[in-house]
Amino acid sequence: MTPNCQILIAEENHKERAALGRLLEEWGYPVTTAIDGNDALRKLQEQPFRLVIAGSRLPGCGSLELLRQALAQNDAPAVVMLSGQACVDEAVAVMKAGALDFMIKPVDPEQLKQRVEGVMAADRGGLDPDRRRSPERAIVTRDPLMQRMLTLAEQVADSRAAVLIQGESGTGKELLARFIHARSQRREGPFRAINCGALPESLLESELFGYEKGAFTGAFGRKTGIFEQAQGGTLLLDEITEMAFHLQSRLLRVLQEGEVDRVGGTRPVKLDVRVIATTNRDIKAAVAEGVFREDLFYRLNVIPLKIPPLRARMADLPLLVRHFIKKYNQIDGRSVKNLTDDAVERLARLPFNGNVRELENLVERAVLLTRGETITVDDLLLEDGPGLADNLPAADPAAPEPLPGPLREAERRLILRALDHTDGNRTHAAKVLGISVRTLRNKLNEYQEKSF
Repeated sequence: MTPNCQILIAEENHKERAALGRLLEEWGYPVTTAIDGNDALRKLQEQPFRLVIAGSRLPGCGSLELLRQALAQNDAPAVVMLSGQACVDEAVAVMKAGALDFMIKPVDPEQLKQRVEGVMAADRGGLDPDRRRSPERAIVTRDPLMQRMLTLAEQVADSRAAVLIQGESGTGKELLARFIHARSQRREGPFRAINCGALPESLLESELFGYEKGAFTGAFGRKTGIFEQAQGGTLLLDEITEMAFHLQSRLLRVLQEGEVDRVGGTRPVKLDVRVIATTNRDIKAAVAEGVFREDLFYRLNVIPLKIPPLRARMADLPLLVRHFIKKYNQIDGRSVKNLTDDAVERLARLPFNGNVRELENLVERAVLLTRGETITVDDLLLEDGPGLADNLPAADPAAPEPLPGPLREAERRLILRALDHTDGNRTHAAKVLGISVRTLRNKLNEYQEKSF
């Protein structure tokens, strides 16, 4: 325990307040309770607290006012807000006001315990409780479904059983695979990944299984496949549903027998590899359509994990935004601190079909392009932003309709600004602007021609 591990519970419902108090006391934390916002404020003035857990519908001064006054104290406590419903607007308002977390009732005891322990550990110089770290990357979430999934992933990390991760593009399937590898006994071994949809069928076969010298025309030496390269570690088969049907049969045999036959080989090679597969498709539908083997599905689906899309866990949005701002401040040498209220609200209403990857790209671009310490709606470069679509470079360099003079100048400034922030790196600038390198090059040639 830290010197100050006092917890204040402000909850109008007597049964919920008492049950929460008993739970925290069982964990060894001293608890004080308050029946409404005014009662909580009085107790905050009487003694310091390390953590305040408050209902979001408190009578008296109200929950938001309690949050603001608690955070205004010299030794401000962390504040966790509890709500009976999942409301994006409420979550955004609470997080913007500075709450550590916004949790939905009934609260998952395990999730709450992690949050409380994280707050107390932070006083001892511990890790950010919102991050579950691997040696390479962090999974940042406070969503109950995500937390339960990560707990399950940790529990099965040491198993040799195959894992099937499903989720939309951009949800972080590879990140979860690395998370599992980093928490397994194989973490000192290699982590290898291959995208089953990115290679031609013939090339994928040799990349997976390897080949012997002379196995086919052009095979001038032995090549070890990625299964052998992953010996003693983990192999990620990304987008497994894109694999050709006949290769699925070979893969099934490898998983069943625990050994691989190189193309042109005379004897199999024993394997010690943990296999994790991912897909962004409905794999059961692929089985029903006859494009994915049912027996392979069952072989891979020993431990099924499904990552929810970002739009289903929008309470994570403020946390992820802060994480990406910090990340790209470090990468690009910037000092951006936050977003305007309008920018936060605008982000909260996006559909995020590209999920966390889309959000990261938005924040990276905004960090690069903002002129101050605060990101505005215009810095986000949203396609339907006010006047923004007209200011962006045309995707087609041969667009027949030229922009009016003022908009051409705005376009030019925007492009030059992106190049300035990327130190002239055209590839990076094109990515930030959401255009191709060819389009950027054509635009720069156009500006150069007009400068003479």
